[in-house]
Amino acid sequence: MGEPVARQELPMHRALQCLPAMPVQFAPQDDLPEGAAYEQHIFDTRRVPTRDNLHDFFNGLVWLQFPQAKRRLNALQAGAIAAHGIGAVRGPLRDALTVFDENGALLDAPAPLWDALNARQWQRLFVDLRPLWREARLVLFGHALLEKLVAPRKPIVAHVYRAPAPMASLAQADAWLAQQMQPEYWATKPFTPLPVLGVPGWWAANEDPCFYADPQVFRPSRAMSDKTP
Repeated sequence: MGEPVARQELPMHRALQCLPAMPVQFAPQDDLPEGAAYEQHIFDTRRVPTRDNLHDFFNGLVWLQFPQAKRRLNALQAGAIAAHGIGAVRGPLRDALTVFDENGALLDAPAPLWDALNARQWQRLFVDLRPLWREARLVLFGHALLEKLVAPRKPIVAHVYRAPAPMASLAQADAWLAQQMQPEYWATKPFTPLPVLGVPGWWAANEDPCFYADPQVFRPSRAMSDKTP
């Protein structure tokens, strides 16, 4: 999907605009007026200021794959800005929206995997229950997350949201995700951190169980830490 954009010797905003069925227009970065809020500008104009870098390249691809969710996310950002303005702190809702926009993912997985993930039981999640990952599907949403994975590093974390089973298509997942973004609920950050390179099949190094014996990445739950003498 992104290959036609990457091959074009054009400014990023023009290359992205060549993809069919884009739900917004992509504009050069200087389309954003000085002092204007990025999210508010997109909401008001349906134009996305775009730089010539990987970060904005992946943002464009996510707009193509998740148009409803991206529009909903942008509308909530703009609504929060209109209500509270731009301050030094984003506030719970804008902070949660930004976290998911940058590093979010959807995970459709059997209940035992979710139980182990929520409990931060990494050995159980990735080693004991490893065969169950064949029944799971992880779909990346965050454009910063995609950018990070261009140069993979063990500590990369996705903030995953539990998806319905099964996700028949990306279009279905997109519509469902947009409906999930209710302000009061989303402000609670209903996400779970997942070290994505620990997922079976995502990095060859995790075939060795010792890969997970790294407390700097695979941290125990706070409850377990509190029990440590």
